[in-house]
Amino acid sequence: MQDLKVIYEDNHIIVVEKRPNIPSQSDKTEDKDMLSIIKEYLKEKYNKPGNVYLGLVHRLDRPVGGVMVFAKTSKAASRLSQQVRNKEFKKQYLAVVDGKIENKKRNFRRLFI
Repeated sequence: MQDLKVIYEDNHIIVVEKRPNIPSQSDKTEDKDMLSIIKEYLKEKYNKPGNVYLGLVHRLDRPVGGVMVFAKTSKAASRLSQQVRNKEFKKQYLAVVDGKIENKKRNFRRLFI
């Protein structure tokens, strides 16, 4: 199993650190993704037979590292998804850059690569 850093876990949610270059969910590359890694972790930790429920509440792009919240129950997934829709659930990004930024303060609303 991958080296998974669990920041917080209770009966309803699990909060983990996603390292850069790991997809949030499976894609056509078939690289190991966070959803699969955490399902495997929960299956092992709690000795669960069969499928493990894990709700993907939000995603981070593959190149981005950071904190992700996953729902361990369908009820938690529903409530967290509602918070995302109502914009109560917020993400903040911190960028590390190399070089000099001329303006002292910069806000980026969207970045297209």
